[in-house]
Formats: sequence, structure tokens, C-alpha cells
Amino acid sequence: MGDHRATDSGIHQPGQGSDRQDSTRGARTGAGQGLGAGIDPLALIEQCLESFPEEDPRRNILYKLRHAVMLEAASHQQREAEFKKLSEVTAKLTAPANRIGILLEIPGEGLARILVGGAEYYANVDPRVEAGDLKIGAQILVNDAYAVIKTLGYDRNGPILKLAEAMPDGRLRFEQEMGRQPLILQRSTDLAGIELKAGDEVRIDPTFRIAIEKLADRTSGKHLLDEVPKITWEQIGGQREAIAAIRKAVEYPLLHAKTFEQFKFSQPKGFLLYGPPGCGKTLIGQAAAGSLSKLMGQSQQDDAKASGGRPPVTSGAFLHVKGPEILNMWLGESERMVRDLFAQARARRKAGALPFIFIDEAESVLGTRRAMRSFNISNTLVPMFCSEMDGIESLHDVVIILASNRPDLIDPAVLRPGRIDRKIKVARPNREASAEILKVYLTEALPLDQAVIAKRGGEPRQAVASLIDETIEAIFKRTDENRLLSVRLRNGQNNVLYRGDLVSGAILSSIVQRAKEQAIERTIQSGTPAGLLAEDLFEAVAEEFRQGEMLPPDDAAEEWLKLLDHHPEQVVGISSFRRGRQSEERLVSQII
Repeated sequence: MGDHRATDSGIHQPGQGSDRQDSTRGARTGAGQGLGAGIDPLALIEQCLESFPEEDPRRNILYKLRHAVMLEAASHQQREAEFKKLSEVTAKLTAPANRIGILLEIPGEGLARILVGGAEYYANVDPRVEAGDLKIGAQILVNDAYAVIKTLGYDRNGPILKLAEAMPDGRLRFEQEMGRQPLILQRSTDLAGIELKAGDEVRIDPTFRIAIEKLADRTSGKHLLDEVPKITWEQIGGQREAIAAIRKAVEYPLLHAKTFEQFKFSQPKGFLLYGPPGCGKTLIGQAAAGSLSKLMGQSQQDDAKASGGRPPVTSGAFLHVKGPEILNMWLGESERMVRDLFAQARARRKAGALPFIFIDEAESVLGTRRAMRSFNISNTLVPMFCSEMDGIESLHDVVIILASNRPDLIDPAVLRPGRIDRKIKVARPNREASAEILKVYLTEALPLDQAVIAKRGGEPRQAVASLIDETIEAIFKRTDENRLLSVRLRNGQNNVLYRGDLVSGAILSSIVQRAKEQAIERTIQSGTPAGLLAEDLFEAVAEEFRQGEMLPPDDAAEEWLKLLDHHPEQVVGISSFRRGRQSEERLVSQII
């Protein structure tokens, strides 16, 4: 009856209802722990509540007591959890540290040969450690019993050594510097299937026991372009004879393959482009690479047998390196770079690309003893280079293009037939060639001064042609103002060289650039569009030859010889007209 009345009236005392009964039962254990063993205070309170009548005021006191007991029980449970957590942390902090070692070998299931603290052990492996995670050379965690309980992966640090030899059994031999003994190391699990060759950089673990990782060569990739440069013959002004000669040597064997085959003609595989600096040797080499790559692809598509078992050419690869970049003070390093250069080229050929090795300033790396005297290193590069070239069958494999300002300093062994088969001179441009070069940079698309156009009949084309003619005249006129050098020859002659005698494509390009800068400056200062004037070009000519870097320092005899078309052996001395001294010659370089 009491319960029925409480429900009907909607009055619920604290702790009533099924939910509160459940919570009450859940707290009994914690509450019981605060009293004697086996005594449940909440159960006693519930018995009292059941024995007292509903109207008994003592029930309210019991409800409050039950609530207090439950709060105490919850607080006790929280303290117990915090104490347990603290105990676990204390146990971890006071426990002895696990040792870190290196996995050397897995001699059997559940066993491992490990290196810990400089000592080797045969250790057991925790069955919970996955077998696939156990890798030779990886770091491992061992307990007090020296059992392997966890793998930590490879150490990300460690010394780097250059590989001397990959031995047949998979081990690696390394040569150390400063007279240290060579090392023989085993491979890590991940390095076991990697192809390695002499000269590769390999990272080893700090204990010098395991070779862990092959590193990418920082120098080999920087010379390689993904594609052959998009330079066409039409983009090269002047140099008609040089372009015709190299196109004949490069393209004819492909365009007329049957005729060459009938005559048993051996296709050239190496070319030398020589001449003064700034005359387009690099551009011609790039254009030759682009043209030959394109023709090779077309030829092999037309005839599937043309490749002779080689993969068909689908692209080109241009490896451009300057000679001084190969030179290295460390013993054997320069030779390694030459090997890597050719290996890189052959690898690209196997991938379907036609590789071109373009070596600029070739005399610095393939020179005679005279050319190499300033580097204090033994000239072993020439034999290495010749050996690599002898391994090339024809231009179907690798094409070699050398560029040099001093071909007389290149070792004759490199230039003999069968290696460098074609020697093409890239001479300084004459009047006609210089005009062709200026046509590349001075076009109708440039903003010209309206007075210049009106003076030339209102035709922009005629105005451009007139500007080119006037610029050429300013460069090639034989006046005292244009004198640059006086060259004394062995036969007693004394030749005076003028601006036109030392002009180059690079100088012509710089002249046009200087003229554009003056027109741009006028536009900015005036706030109105200003076109190119003939006076801009005239001032640019004077400025280029006055402040340009074409004339080397006074004491650089070898650099002076690069500027001349005379054979160096015929030159006795050079005098210069510099900084406005037009009437007096000043001796700046005595050759002999």
C-alpha cells in the first residue's frame, strides 16, 4: 500500500526507483571496504528503510546517510585507481632500462645473433615479435635476459662511405681515407636486392658492421636533363659553315643509311667543336642533339631492324658537364665521375633514350701535361675517358660532343680517329654572320621609336634592317676608337685587332640587351612609351667593349690566347688598348 501511494502521488524519495537501486548495489562493494570485512553498510541501511513505516521521519535521515556512504565509496574507488596508476608509473620509472642492439643474423627459428654494447650474443626471440620485422641491420630492443623483445627499424644516422667493390658473395668492400684499413661489411635485408657498383655512396650503421642504405648521387643527376634541349638550327644565327659541317656528319648517316652501308662507312661517334668563347659551341651541340634524336626516332620507326637489337629511340637525354666540374682533389674521384657519366648515358640508352655527353671546356679535363700542369694531379682521366669511348660502338649508343677554346691542349689520344672523328671549327662571326645573329634579337616585335620608323619609310621591317646595318658598321669600322689588341707573331708581324675581330654571338646578344635597358629606362623616367633608338645600340656597343668581361686579367696569358684565331704557338706577345689609351700600346701579357 505504501509503494502504491508513493507512486500515485508522484513523490519519489532520494534513492527510490530501479536506477537508484542499481547504483546502490554497484556502490556496496566500495562502501563495504570502509567498514569491517563482510559488513555492507548500504545493505543495513536498506534493511532499516524497509522496517520503518513510510511516514517515519527517520527515513529521511537514512536517505541522507545512504547518499553520504555512496559518495564516500565513489571517492574511495577514485583514490584506488589513482594509486594503481601511480604504482604502475613508479614501477616503470624504477625498472632497469632495456638495451638497444643491432641484428646481425637469424641463424634459426626463434634465434638471433645480435650485437649489444660491442659484444655479440646468440639470443632468443620473443614469439610475439613478427618474423617479417626481423631485418638484418635493424635496431632491436633486448631485455635483462638479452632476449629480443621488439624491433626498432633501421638507424637513420651513420657514416657514409664510397663503395670500392661489390663482392660475388654479396658482401661489400670499402676503402677508407687517411690510411685507415679497408672494411668488408654485409648488407642489410633491404639492401640485399639493390644493385651496387664501385663509387656508390652507402650509409652504414654507426657500429661499422652493416651496410644499410644506398644514397642517391648528388652530382650525377644534376648534369642530366630529362629531355634534349629544344634548340633548332634556325635559332642559331651565323655559323653556317659549322652548322653545315656538323649536320653533314650527324644527319647524313641517318638520312642516307643505305648509301653509307654500301660504302661500309663507319658512323662517327664523337665530335669536337672548337673556337673562341661565346660563339655558339654549346648551342650547336644542343641543336645537334635535338636533331639527331629526332632523326633516330624516325629512322627506327621506319625500320624496326635499324636499332640492331637496341631499344628504339623514344626520347633524348642531354648530359651537360663542364670539364672543371669533373676534377676532384680526392684520389680516384675524378675517374669515378667519368665512369658514372658514361654509365648514366648507357642506362638512359637501355631505357630508350639517345644520350648525348656534352663536355664543355674539355681541355681542362682531357688535356695534355701542359694543360693539366696547374692541378697537381696525375693525368689518369685521359686513359679512363679513352677506355670508355672505346666501349661505344657508334652514335646509336652514345654521342660524345666536346667543346673547347684551346683544342691544342687536348690530348692527341682523345682526338684520334675512332674516338673524336669530326673536328669542327666554330669561328667568330664576320659582318654577314653578325647581321644574322642580330636578326635573332632585333625583330619587328620590339617597340621601335616612331622617328626611327618614319626615317626608314614608315616600314618597321626596313627600320629594323637599318638598325642592324648601322650597328654592324659601328662594330666593324676600322678606327682608332675600335682598336683592342696588338698581337705579335713569331714571324715578326704585328697585327692590330679591332672590335669586329673579337666579336661573338654572346657579345652581340649583350649589346642588344644593353640597348633595351636604355629604352626601358627612358620609358620609366618619362612616363610615356619610348621605343628603341639607333643611339641606344651605339652606346651599348661602346659600353660592352669598355666595361664588358671579354678581356681577361693582364696576367692570364692562357686566357688571352683563347680570344685569338691565331695558333698559340705562333703568338709571341699581346698588347692591349684599354681604358681609352688609343695612341699608346701597353704590354699586358708576354707569352714567351
